[in-house]
Amino acid sequence: MAINRPRGTSDILPEDMGKWLYLEEKAREVCLQYGYQEIRTPVFEHTELFDRGIGETTDIVEKEMYEFRDKGNRSITLVPEGTAPVVRAYIENKIYAEAQPTKLFYIAPMFRYGRPQAGRLRQFHQFGIEAFGSNDPAIDAEVIALSMDYYKRVGLVDLELHINSVGCPRCRAANKEKLLNYLRPYTDSLCDTCESRLERNPLRIFDCKSETCNEIMIAAPKPFDSLCEECLAHYELVREYLGILNVPYIENRELVRGLDYYTKTAFEIMVQGIGAQSSIGGGGRYDLLVEECGGPDTPGIGFGLGMERILLALDEQGQNIEQVVKPKIFIATANTAADSKETKEAVRILAMLRQEGFLADKDYLGRSLRAQMRFAHRQGFKILVIVAEEELGRGNIVVRDMGSGEQREIGLDAVLSELKAVIGGINNG
Repeated sequence: MAINRPRGTSDILPEDMGKWLYLEEKAREVCLQYGYQEIRTPVFEHTELFDRGIGETTDIVEKEMYEFRDKGNRSITLVPEGTAPVVRAYIENKIYAEAQPTKLFYIAPMFRYGRPQAGRLRQFHQFGIEAFGSNDPAIDAEVIALSMDYYKRVGLVDLELHINSVGCPRCRAANKEKLLNYLRPYTDSLCDTCESRLERNPLRIFDCKSETCNEIMIAAPKPFDSLCEECLAHYELVREYLGILNVPYIENRELVRGLDYYTKTAFEIMVQGIGAQSSIGGGGRYDLLVEECGGPDTPGIGFGLGMERILLALDEQGQNIEQVVKPKIFIATANTAADSKETKEAVRILAMLRQEGFLADKDYLGRSLRAQMRFAHRQGFKILVIVAEEELGRGNIVVRDMGSGEQREIGLDAVLSELKAVIGGINNG
């Protein structure tokens, strides 16, 4: 019996890699322009990092983490989100001692156990950024603007940016008291998960997917209603800077995000038609997370964007990713014997073309010339180079434009210049 891939995972096949590389290229392009540098962290971390960083009452920690014991009996977790590992690297490598702010980005796989559905896999990929060392509202606006700029560059339209402020610990303590007073009469109506969260972290009930809990929370006191003067002033400046940057937004008082480390600014980007959830990314400020993970008091803000969900949204909107692909050259031989002079010449030409940066390949299955030509056509090769005894005797080879069907003999000493001319014609055409 064949072994299939684990449920909730997917294979990214060669014909789809172009789309992924395009998304990654645009991510690196926009990040470098905004002054962000790439970082790569391990795909697994000590479980304690996520217990302390994300919050024990979140869905991720309570239900979704891939946690296991290694051979040293250490509790290890496959990375479920990108911020906590980058914070750990920021602290462990003493990046906080360098000139601030520190602006980093990552593109990495993440792992969460849940019911697989469209745009929500157990292994997924995320593009994220983290900015440490500044509590300036302008950098909040920059992070949000960068996310929207990225979506624009990859071709997404009709997006909704939702923003809110969840306040600081003082605000949240005041909001928690109001929430508890409001929710206690509904204790028996809450789902089991929310009932267990009621006393520990009632703010998490805003995240519940239960219709009953959602109805209860409609009239619940919102975090925004308890903002202190400092947090309110910060939020108003974020809004002002978004206006300066011409980034339209919707104020969403119920937006709290799914992680406990958020403070002040929280935002989420929505698009319709991509499955169970309309969110394709989001983020916010986390001014206490670095200290919570053992580092110095350091403000931070970032986002995480789901790559699979971006691809789904592009497909739903009918947006084709246009890739600039160099024309490929196929070397075919009339005599396919391993010891023939045609085969040896084909190997020599192939090596020369690759050293010059051409995308080139040849037949390795001993197929007939006609079969080689059919293969080259099916595989999308734009140029066919034919090495045959008669032409080779004159010091020539045949070059065929697979699109137009035109072909001509060229001298072996002019292979590079002639092929560059043919490729130039194809690109201009």
